[in-house]
Amino acid sequence: MNPILGIFFHAVGGFAAGSFYIPYSKVKNWSWEVYWLVGGFFAWILAPWIVSLIAVPDLFALLRSLSLDNLIWPYIFGVLWGIGGLTFGLTMRYLGISLGMAMALGLTATFGTLVPPVYFGQFGMLISHLSGLVTLGGVLIALIGIALTGKAGIEKDKEMTSEQKKEHIKEFDLKKGIWVALFAGVMSACFAFGIAAGKPIAALAIEMGTSKLFSNSPVFIVILAGGFTTNFLWCISLTLKNGSIKDYIKTADTPRLANYFFSALAGTTWYFQFMFYGMGTTKMGKYDFASWSIHMSFIIVFSTMWGLILKEWKGSSSRTIRIVLIGLTILILSTFVIGAGNYIQIFE
Repeated sequence: MNPILGIFFHAVGGFAAGSFYIPYSKVKNWSWEVYWLVGGFFAWILAPWIVSLIAVPDLFALLRSLSLDNLIWPYIFGVLWGIGGLTFGLTMRYLGISLGMAMALGLTATFGTLVPPVYFGQFGMLISHLSGLVTLGGVLIALIGIALTGKAGIEKDKEMTSEQKKEHIKEFDLKKGIWVALFAGVMSACFAFGIAAGKPIAALAIEMGTSKLFSNSPVFIVILAGGFTTNFLWCISLTLKNGSIKDYIKTADTPRLANYFFSALAGTTWYFQFMFYGMGTTKMGKYDFASWSIHMSFIIVFSTMWGLILKEWKGSSSRTIRIVLIGLTILILSTFVIGAGNYIQIFE
């Protein structure tokens, strides 16, 4: 157990998650469904398999030894999470990095904390103990933070001209973005559920000689296969509808190799968030209860940093900036309150 190292791993994972969308801004003349699927292939298929093949002594023997029950639930929750991940990308398109990340991740942190107790049939205990009440208090705080960031977005929408909105967020659409963020935040929490359902896989990986540090790697293969299924079907349907299949091979006015490179970079960076998250959980010991909250906190911090660096809030009043900063602060506070609720249960 080394909580300091665990927090460091969570910070690296949070940085990766808060940064992965940046390379997509370098993709030129490709439809969204094309670069999202290319990046997704690296994020959800290639990267997890490469890491697992390196980390697990006999990955195929491990997978063959798993029962259908071991595989089906992480996969199903991966499919559900994939819906959230799909709409998460749309959130970035419509709201930008800072506001989109804040709203979606605030909800993800909230539901990601509540889902495991529901899965294990412990929700009744949640509302009958101090730890449960503290956790629910953290949920309420998160909702307040989400409301404030939403208010900041409304104020930003009023203050900026159409040209200013499109300058840094080409497809800015506040109303559409808020609805997508709400849906994405709820569904994305299913990843936490998938990790909980995949604990037997991680335990077996350790028994077969995998370092505990990378014991979650084979779990991610199953969860992310579910996520890839959802995204693949949606992106292919859009490709057929929009006739964007030509984007994969066209060269006229299109930096094809650069597009593949930046999409691959975005996808690989995305995967690093959960690789380091999985590593962090193995170092937290009895403090593992706080892993999801810590992860969300770092993502919000780094995505907000990128939003400010990329001047997504340029043209907003100082009052609006204060509102979004207060909202973000409250969101970060909520994740620690939720973590405190989980910590209290150790002593109950």
